[in-house]
Amino acid sequence: QFQLVESGGGLVQAGDSLRLSCAASGRTASGRTFSSNAMGWFRQAPGKEREFVVAISGSGRNTYYADSVKGRFTISRDNAKNTMFLQMNSLKPEDTAVYYCVSYSSANYYVRQPADYWGQGTQVTVSS
Repeated sequence: QFQLVESGGGLVQAGDSLRLSCAASGRTASGRTFSSNAMGWFRQAPGKEREFVVAISGSGRNTYYADSVKGRFTISRDNAKNTMFLQMNSLKPEDTAVYYCVSYSSANYYVRQPADYWGQGTQVTVSS
């Protein structure tokens, strides 16, 4: 069973930084492993719909950012450790949300591609 576990969330002030981690284990139902899957992050703020934040290809060579985080957030992955990271700098109160780690059933990410696996989420709160 393929599982995703996020960590690193917390309460920070505007302008601060946080680094989220997503640790993966197991194989997907189709037998894929962490390194063969594109991965990404979504977030959901209180009272709002879940929104795409960023994705990264299985190799780590290609990344895709939502305009709202471009230039402030950086996604990366360590396939040897089955872990993905989200470095969040210059945080704003509007970044407050539960952040979810997701996995896709392909090596490359395609716009609006549905995610197959989701983590439980980690809360990020940015105070003004």
